[in-house]
Amino acid sequence: MRLSELGFGGSPGGNLYQAVSDEQFGSAVDAAWNAGVRHFDTAPHYGLGLSERRLGAALRTRPRDEYTVSTKVGRLLVPSPETGGHTDPEGFAVAATHRRVWDFSRDGIRRSLEDSLRRTGLDRFDIVYLHDPDDHLREAVEVGVPALVELRDEGCVGAVGAGMNRSHPLARFVRETDVDVVMCAGRYTLLDQGAAHDLLPAARERGVDVVIAGVYNSGLLSRDRPPADSRYDYRPADPERVERATRIAEVCERYGVTLPAAALAFVRADPAVASTVVGMRSRPEVVETIHRSGAVVPDELWSALRAQRLIEPPPA
Repeated sequence: MRLSELGFGGSPGGNLYQAVSDEQFGSAVDAAWNAGVRHFDTAPHYGLGLSERRLGAALRTRPRDEYTVSTKVGRLLVPSPETGGHTDPEGFAVAATHRRVWDFSRDGIRRSLEDSLRRTGLDRFDIVYLHDPDDHLREAVEVGVPALVELRDEGCVGAVGAGMNRSHPLARFVRETDVDVVMCAGRYTLLDQGAAHDLLPAARERGVDVVIAGVYNSGLLSRDRPPADSRYDYRPADPERVERATRIAEVCERYGVTLPAAALAFVRADPAVASTVVGMRSRPEVVETIHRSGAVVPDELWSALRAQRLIEPPPA
């Protein structure tokens, strides 16, 4: 499993919050590839399969051994003609032609993987995650992971793991199951260091890679100065979080660093973090993200943020 330090997140390709064209998304993948990005992530959940179709089309002509692509299982897409005239209620600007059905069973996982291969047109996935098994944790641990391990042992997939917005259950996957990698979204950022207390120590101990997603906490950390209407964890940010992010941005400015650049640099510093996945929807966003990821961030910035209790001290 080869992971570039910066990964390309495919949720915007599923029209997350706003529609993008096939051409716009394709140009974003082209720009990422030209910049050296070789790690691409998607999921059936993203736009009811739209992200998988678009990412597959963008990658299909590239040398298959030169990139790593991941998808997720646990949500089957079932045709829903009765809702096709409505917009998807999960935040993606697509028609609700399908509904998501939770399924972490062995058969459900195999069916989901077959559907994803068909949508992308790819021959295999290098990483497959159980996607958001929060309310199905027991089945995911006892049935889902063994089903993925079986596929891995058969050579059908590469690495296996779980992806969630909570760090404590991911630490359980690391400690109790045979996963290779986990994706943690939003729980190790400048605004939330929860994963530093459970997931990251467990991953270092067990030799499991951690991919950090949601580094901007759904947008609150994505601007030099957070606007009042920012999102946090996919919802409108409360004023207290906006104020805290603004205070962090002010400290960053004193050290000549933008808030988004600091957000990227902060998560990369932990040795358990193998890659950081950032959702990108257009060529300009890719160029901007590449620029941010190359910023030089002085160590004194972290000391200053800790001194003002804006980020936590490293766990003892």
